[in-house]
Amino acid sequence: MEEKGLMNAKNIQELSLEGQNHLEETIGAAFQILSAMNDELCNPALWSTAAVATQAANGTADASDPSHHMEMGGGALEDARLRYKNAVAALRAVLTEIPNSLKGRPHDTGSAAVALDSKADQAEVERLEQHAADLRKELANKNKYLKLLIDQLRELITDISTWQSPCSV
Repeated sequence: MEEKGLMNAKNIQELSLEGQNHLEETIGAAFQILSAMNDELCNPALWSTAAVATQAANGTADASDPSHHMEMGGGALEDARLRYKNAVAALRAVLTEIPNSLKGRPHDTGSAAVALDSKADQAEVERLEQHAADLRKELANKNKYLKLLIDQLRELITDISTWQSPCSV
């Protein structure tokens, strides 16, 4: 029974790593979408098809411009959109698998292990809180000592300044 629990834990860990990879893919695809949109917005020739039609009517643009617009902007944006869509779908699939993986755990050994971990975690938390309190006290003492040293340094500087100043007698 315990071996099965370890397998489920491993599956959850594998699922989390897979989910992290899909999340990174999603972020990369979203960045690619923004880059493609930025490329299109920075190129005034691609802002509207009316501008392309006007250029074609005036004879200033050759016939390949409208198709070039579709290949350059639309193609990169469409590729990024598909990549994003696939990454999000894969991420959602992993996220739905995680609760199913947790359901497969045996409750009797799992709850005992969780209770044991909880007690160990609680003891660790208490130990760390005590250590933090001790460090705060030590810091307060060092701050008091540092303040004393700074005050002594001020007095020393004042004394030296007084000794170095010319007498007005």
